[in-house]
Amino acid sequence: MSLSVLVLCVLAAFALAYTVYGRLLSRLFGLDRQNTTPAHTHQDGADFVPTNKFYLLSQHFSAISAAGPIAGPILAASLFGWEPAFWWIVLGCIFIGSMHDFASLVGSIRHGACSIAGILQKNCNARSYSVFTVYIWLALVYVIVAFTDVTARAFVEVLDIALPAAELGKLRVPGAGVASSSMMYLGLSLLMGLCVRYWRWPLWLSTAVFVPAVGLAIYLGPQLPLDLAATGDVPSLWWAWLILGYCAIASMLPVWLLLQPRGYLGGFFLYLTLLGGLLGLLIANPEIAWPSFTAFEPKPGQPMVPFLFITIACGACSGFHGLVCSGTTSKQVDKETDAHLVGYGGMLLEGVVAILALACVMILQPGSSVAKQPPDKIFGLGIGTFLHELGVPLQFAVTFGMLAFATFVYDTLDVATRLARYLFTEWTGWKTQMGGLVGTAVSLALPFWFVAQTARDGAGNVIPAYKVIWPLFGSTNQLLAGLTLLGLLLWLRRTGRPRLVQWLVAVPMVFMMGMTVSALCYQIGNATDAVMLSVAIVLLALAVWITGEAVVTVWNGRQPPVNES
Repeated sequence: MSLSVLVLCVLAAFALAYTVYGRLLSRLFGLDRQNTTPAHTHQDGADFVPTNKFYLLSQHFSAISAAGPIAGPILAASLFGWEPAFWWIVLGCIFIGSMHDFASLVGSIRHGACSIAGILQKNCNARSYSVFTVYIWLALVYVIVAFTDVTARAFVEVLDIALPAAELGKLRVPGAGVASSSMMYLGLSLLMGLCVRYWRWPLWLSTAVFVPAVGLAIYLGPQLPLDLAATGDVPSLWWAWLILGYCAIASMLPVWLLLQPRGYLGGFFLYLTLLGGLLGLLIANPEIAWPSFTAFEPKPGQPMVPFLFITIACGACSGFHGLVCSGTTSKQVDKETDAHLVGYGGMLLEGVVAILALACVMILQPGSSVAKQPPDKIFGLGIGTFLHELGVPLQFAVTFGMLAFATFVYDTLDVATRLARYLFTEWTGWKTQMGGLVGTAVSLALPFWFVAQTARDGAGNVIPAYKVIWPLFGSTNQLLAGLTLLGLLLWLRRTGRPRLVQWLVAVPMVFMMGMTVSALCYQIGNATDAVMLSVAIVLLALAVWITGEAVVTVWNGRQPPVNES
């Protein structure tokens, strides 16, 4: 089967899943467009704002689509081959990831747009809520540190590589040019927010003006490079601090001013990336050169089961998505029925991103110069190659692909900061503007310090300090997904939802918990670093402890409340 036919089959499967399984979930969860959502009951013009579902979909899609659906499939294909990664993306996205996102969004809406931890509190107990809140907050801080470093490094590094096809020659894309395009993109987002808010521009006019303007920013970026490289072990430090400063401001701004327009433009930009990449792929119809299977255990102590399922998170199932669904997105849903498009459909779109990222590997020859590049470079080069098939100049096409990667990560950063603020104010009950400022400051204090810290790997090379426990990031994220499904299952039981929907949540929950706990056991058994060993043990204890609390809750037979909200 050719790569083009394979991709078309995936798109057909996702369309069928959205139409059939998505509608089934909507019916089983009892979605009703007449129900008043928190966006209306708590409307404040800042965080709670009723939003058009298509506008919200773009924002939600750009928030959940971080580096994960790109890096995960590329890394998994390099370890296990493309076929195991392919099947986990397709089946995981349809039956686990999209259901997880949809259920998280609906569960949060039915609980007043509270966090996933808040759902656990209302359906389990206060102890589990407090511990889970701290865990989620620390996970968000780690995401902010890691993604800030990834983005900052992309702004200072230079992509300088000989392309596989001799006629394409050598390509050079400076990170400073990508940085300039990113800054222009943020400026355009602010301007669009003002135009929509104060001049009442309709969505079609905003789209017609600002989407082409993003294309212009991509073109102008390399012509006006913004070089802020620092000296020392962390050349991206100035950019890292500047990005964190941006996150501090952006997370406090009303959603209509930056989050919504930036998310819409980012989402639209990513739609164009997907459309252009897929069209170029279908026209070129390249041969699949990458091995379908390489090894069951490519590294000692890391067998395909369970490590495939924690290497690929975003694109198949990701715990971080539950935080976005129950954080920014649930506060903007206009009608309950919009959850079908935004929650279930948004995850399917991310599955397309993962498949496209996987295709960027599938066309490579093992051992080629491109195959040795990090995931962001492989994705940028792959998208650039596909767009080049449509007649787009290669330099522009690859810059477009690199900016797409930066946009995936960038749009997640200030959302993660806003989510950390929400958690802080929800946990402390300090929901004033001052409480938000303090929550933002507390949430960014550790990242400001950590991005300047370095460590050394086993070979003595200088690496960012956060990478010491980076191997545990996949386990942390997938454990979050399993615990989220556990909390949602308790809610469904207490509210007397049909047994079928309980099983549709319970089976993926058991699967995700099983894969995560198994991976943690492997990582504990093979850990050589004391810090990594300690964190892995804490994560395993957390999973066992909260699961135990849930079992006790069910055993005691707590009755459903009169009102599920």
